Amino acid sequence: MTGDLSWTAGNGAGWPDSLTPWTAATAPAARPGRVPGTAADLLRARLRDGLRAALAARLHADEDAGAAGLDGPAREAFALSVLADLAEEHTTAELARGAAVLPPADEQRVLHEVLAEVLGLGGLEPLLADGSIENININGDRVFIRRADGSRERLPGSRERLPSIVGSDGELVGLIRDLAAHAGVEERRWDRGAPLVNFHLPDRSRVCAVMAVTQRPSVSIRRHRLRHVTLAALRANGTLDYGVEALLAALVRARKNIVVAGGTAIGKTTLLLALADQIPPSERLVTVEDVYELGLDADEHAHPDVVAMQVREPNTEGEGAISASDLVRAALRMSPDRVIVGEVRGAEVVPMLNAMSQGNDGSMTTVHSSTSRGVFTRLASYAVQGPERLPLEATNLLIASAIHVVVHLAEPRGERGRRVVSSVREVVDADGTQVITNELYRPGPDRRGVPAAPPSAELLDDLIDVGFDPDLLARGWWG
Repeated sequence: MTGDLSWTAGNGAGWPDSLTPWTAATAPAARPGRVPGTAADLLRARLRDGLRAALAARLHADEDAGAAGLDGPAREAFALSVLADLAEEHTTAELARGAAVLPPADEQRVLHEVLAEVLGLGGLEPLLADGSIENININGDRVFIRRADGSRERLPGSRERLPSIVGSDGELVGLIRDLAAHAGVEERRWDRGAPLVNFHLPDRSRVCAVMAVTQRPSVSIRRHRLRHVTLAALRANGTLDYGVEALLAALVRARKNIVVAGGTAIGKTTLLLALADQIPPSERLVTVEDVYELGLDADEHAHPDVVAMQVREPNTEGEGAISASDLVRAALRMSPDRVIVGEVRGAEVVPMLNAMSQGNDGSMTTVHSSTSRGVFTRLASYAVQGPERLPLEATNLLIASAIHVVVHLAEPRGERGRRVVSSVREVVDADGTQVITNELYRPGPDRRGVPAAPPSAELLDDLIDVGFDPDLLARGWWG
């Protein structure tokens, strides 16, 4: 094989350029065009399959040896070495049988195409380059997007769908498998034996993909456009008002346990990040997530002492799974000042509540719920399904001893794409099948939270101790 095998060395952040959060300035149009022809297709297929197999074998070898996986630049260098060997073997074999081979320049372009395809984001790059896109949904060759303002892409005759990002369902499966194999700290399978997969992209976008149980492979990508989020920024964009901003900041400083609730794609993780921004850098945090999204460990200045843990899926033999419940229990043994669970959606609710009530005050989590009052029913339904099988009365007592405040997000009336804090509910006590609460902010006519009741004397004293001005609760103006 001849020709220069150099490839862009990456961006210094641990990933090749093809895996960085793209901007318009780095749009994929700058890449060389796809080399056509039978000889090119044959080489491309040989390189693609060989590189995928080599990367998978290296990943498994590292796991067996207990070694750290390859980071971005090391993975790129390894891939280039493999591609060089594969291309040389392919060229030698083709010459031996008298077949045509590609000119050196075309061969190099094919190498770059394969490297970009296997290590990069493929046809997703143009969509991920658009900062206004918040959700990307793919059903086979059908692509739909939703922007941050709530609008959906509409093209003439397309019924709100975009051109396909792949040539076939098989290409979509291959793309997602490649991305899943390089996500996080371990490979995540996606095949008929494991038809569901969840992972994150380098920019922390969350990917959920399903196959085999659907007629066509389906992919949903949830993007977090804001990485460093503050309560002040959320107030500036209208998510909360001055009173709620001051109240939430004081709740974090006072080490109150907070549950952020709301519907799907309503901004729960974003608010959780803004609350975490209020945590002092001196505190030790342990985060538990299904898929890495919070990224608190990435900012060593704001949070230098963070242990980020991710649920582990079972291996091909169905063994080795580590659940969120297991990780929350492990978190309690790691001397955390606070435990942050990305989302409670099952049996981990009991160890999470135990974490909140056993001295780890200031812990946080999110949960799906259509109202702030409905959070308690949701948590109780999770608890009864867990191995502890807690009855409702015991669950409510645990909730009352663990959770201090529930913050609920909603979409204001007539404003698609906007999110607002609609309710802030203090947990006071439990009485049998009822959790007794005090709604400090309740939904107004447009669903924006308005002051409703003063906090309990105990909570108010704790807030005043950390510098909160109680007069702010009576104002509650939006700005």
